[in-house]
Amino acid sequence: MISFAKELSIMEKVELKVTGMSCTNCALSINKYLKEQGLQDVKVNFIGGDVSFEKEETLPIEQIEKGIAKLGYGVQKEGVQKTIYYGIFPFKNHLQRFWFCIVFTAPLMLHMFPFIHIHVLMNPYVQLALTLPVYLVGMDYFGRSAIKSLLKGIPNMNVLISIGSTAALGYSLYGLLIGKAHEFLFFETAATTITLVFLGNYMEDKSVEQTQEALKKLAVTQKTMANMIAFDDKHQEQIFQVESKELRVGDLVLIKNGEFVPMDAKVLWGDADVNEAIITGESVPVKKTIKDKLIGGSIVQTGTVKAQITAVGEDTVLANILKLIKNAETEKPPVQLLADKISAVFVPLVVSIAILTVVVNYFFVGLPFGQSLLRSIAVLVISCPCAMGLATPAAVAVGLGRGAKNGILFKNAKSLEIFKSIKQVVFDKTGTLTTGKFKIAAFNASIDEATFKNIAFSLEKYSNHPIGNCIAAEWKTNNNVRWNNIEEVKGLGMKATDKEGNQFIAGSYKVAQQLTSEHNHNVYILKNNELIGWIDVADELRPEALATIQTLQKNGVKTILLSGDKLEKCELVKSQLGIDEVFAEQSPEQKLQMIATLAAQQPTAMVGDGINDGPALAKATVGISLSDASQVAMQSAQVVLMNHGLKNLPMALGLGKHTYITIKENLFWAFSYNIVAIPVAAMGFLSPTIGALIMGLSDVVLAINSIRLKWKKVI
Repeated sequence: MISFAKELSIMEKVELKVTGMSCTNCALSINKYLKEQGLQDVKVNFIGGDVSFEKEETLPIEQIEKGIAKLGYGVQKEGVQKTIYYGIFPFKNHLQRFWFCIVFTAPLMLHMFPFIHIHVLMNPYVQLALTLPVYLVGMDYFGRSAIKSLLKGIPNMNVLISIGSTAALGYSLYGLLIGKAHEFLFFETAATTITLVFLGNYMEDKSVEQTQEALKKLAVTQKTMANMIAFDDKHQEQIFQVESKELRVGDLVLIKNGEFVPMDAKVLWGDADVNEAIITGESVPVKKTIKDKLIGGSIVQTGTVKAQITAVGEDTVLANILKLIKNAETEKPPVQLLADKISAVFVPLVVSIAILTVVVNYFFVGLPFGQSLLRSIAVLVISCPCAMGLATPAAVAVGLGRGAKNGILFKNAKSLEIFKSIKQVVFDKTGTLTTGKFKIAAFNASIDEATFKNIAFSLEKYSNHPIGNCIAAEWKTNNNVRWNNIEEVKGLGMKATDKEGNQFIAGSYKVAQQLTSEHNHNVYILKNNELIGWIDVADELRPEALATIQTLQKNGVKTILLSGDKLEKCELVKSQLGIDEVFAEQSPEQKLQMIATLAAQQPTAMVGDGINDGPALAKATVGISLSDASQVAMQSAQVVLMNHGLKNLPMALGLGKHTYITIKENLFWAFSYNIVAIPVAAMGFLSPTIGALIMGLSDVVLAINSIRLKWKKVI
């Protein structure tokens, strides 16, 4: 009975913004806590501070927020811009802490220079007085965080900083108490370690912020003013400004030249040229007129329109894009798993090495205890667990951000990594390599041309087929045939009877196969079971298709056409675009089998747009859909090209490949730094002061390398 009740429990998705996370171990501790509370689908991204999970509706969210706060982190409320840190001192960020600490630390650092002799600074009591404020501020942040992480069983980097600075201060105090202060003078070590780590953390924070610059620009566009239209009691139109977040579905708005579209809307009056670069990456304006859709965040460059709001808040196109990207950021590609495993044991390992450093240098090398301790402190402060945790998410954040800026939407981080090994790309034809818009290419009639066109139009204007719609649009006339009855026969075509009793049929070769051996035409027109003519239509190639195919081939990627269309038409597209291989006249089931076969041979990307492409997109190594595709195709794909075309397909592949390369470079640096820096510190070649500065800079190096992805040539 209890298990049955659990099955019936309603789960809700919760998304929080958590502040104060500084490394992977922070994310791991929050992840562990949330799972201990019975929450499901837990995802934590320490770079953006995004935390998501599923909980039972009956579980109060306040309880979870309090639990996160007890771990030493804050939950940022909607609309609150400042970052909240918990502690005694009222500092809002690491920069404020650094400026406070440097005031006291700078005098302590002066006596470290041999050419500067200020006698008063050599007084141990003066040094203690200068060190204590710095130490208290440091422990208020590092100490609190360290203790809470230890209690959760996942020690973070603040444990190392706390132990190192406390050891230096404790050793100096011991010397002061026994009357040998000048032999135990390490006060400046404690103060400079804390001060420089605050500086390093600030630099790290700013660098990490840069990795999310593209996503922030997207988010900003959601916050704008709107000209709302209302009517007074005399039915007179009134216009007044409101915040976009106040709009509701169905509201009327006026959008003028140079203004942002406040929310997703539909044009009711007027026309305009709209820049949708924020979504599509395409700077060329798009013409919008009555009944056309407007995307919230786009800009009206010329013209004025009145529009009705169709979606607000989390339901808008832009909001959904941001949500998908955030979800992608929290997912870890396979390459990150090793780094996470090492990060989980890194801090205990470093503490063990630090203890071993003291023992070896004091008992075996024969160094004084103070010097041995100094080397041990250097080991603690120079080690950087953050670097391993930052390596992947920093690169992924930049990769996803650049993709979003250029109209490439990655639904998960895994697809970024997979792109590195794609060897062949499979294309659907209609609507993918072509526009899906037909035009009449040729026709032949055994009767008068005008009469033939009139009959074809009169039949096809009742058709729901794209080819029929094309014929009806091009041969439209007011002198159409009046039918006694007309019907669309599934698998056959249009069938009608006129007032004289003549029977007409417009359909595929199936209706004319007894009358002609020419099977390669699109539409055959019959009158009383006699062939009176045929019509050929052509599907226009996308203007960017040729360049896309050539770029892929230039980069060693094999191109394949997989279509349900006739072999002759597929071969024509192959010759026009230079595609390597063709598989024509394929059913959806055959498409699925073919993709499975190709993907088994080597990593394969599939590009499609139709409902029938959905299974194949899901089966491919990576499924890629166009933004004007069917919903089934978009849901099945892992990557969506938002600019209504193939133009950015090579960039999507290149960006995925180079994001993976950046991740590998970052991980190499992170591992190499720690492998080299820790032994160097243990052997006494680096002081704790220099070690603290280098530790902060190591993360900055990773961030800068990741930021290079914003401008790096990827194709």
